[in-house]
Amino acid sequence: MKLTVVLCAALFVFAAGAKAQANSDSSLPFAPVAAAATTATNDTNPPLTDAASASGANSNALGVTLASDSESGSGAQEPPSVRGVFKAYNWQATAGYTFFRFYIIPGVESNMNGINLGMVYYPGGHWIGADGEFIGAWGSVEGFSTRYVQAMGGPRFRWAAPRGLEIWGHGLVGGSHFLPQTALGNQGAFAYEVGGGVDLNIHQRRIAYRASANMVGTRYFGTYQYSPNVSIGVVFKF
Repeated sequence: MKLTVVLCAALFVFAAGAKAQANSDSSLPFAPVAAAATTATNDTNPPLTDAASASGANSNALGVTLASDSESGSGAQEPPSVRGVFKAYNWQATAGYTFFRFYIIPGVESNMNGINLGMVYYPGGHWIGADGEFIGAWGSVEGFSTRYVQAMGGPRFRWAAPRGLEIWGHGLVGGSHFLPQTALGNQGAFAYEVGGGVDLNIHQRRIAYRASANMVGTRYFGTYQYSPNVSIGVVFKF
């Protein structure tokens, strides 16, 4: 009887220990792993989030910087608009054709063709210079040959325009001589000229084409003459 009781008590103790060990084995291997996984997740996500935020911030900052640099670069690449600049050529020499309609007396006029020669000096290539001009023309009136010459000097003003154009104006004074001799007065007279023109620079910067129109004032035969003069020619700059 005692032996039976001892055996039953031993079996109860063994069964209780096995159950306790089974419960302990089923919980202990997983609880730390889950906690570690949770801890790892909690520990890992913030750095990833921070890294992403930092990366986004750097990307935004970099994008702003690049955009600013791009905008500043594109702005720096725009060519400046420059006007009113002349090439540093102090001298201009011109030669060409001229048409001169000389009003001799009221109702009598002579259409003349001739040459136009000129020289201009711009100190330091500035916008104002000294102008000298010579005109020689010939024609006829009522069966008589006519000759006219003039030599003048004065200031010239110029303006730089787009497309290689140079616009200028001048006012000249000097002397003139008219043939043939008549009984109405002298062959020589004081003369002045007011007008302007344009120089067109096309292929070579030292060479330009010039067109001009002027009004020439003289006094012959007891009356005043206001005669138009138009010229075209070639300009050499040096």
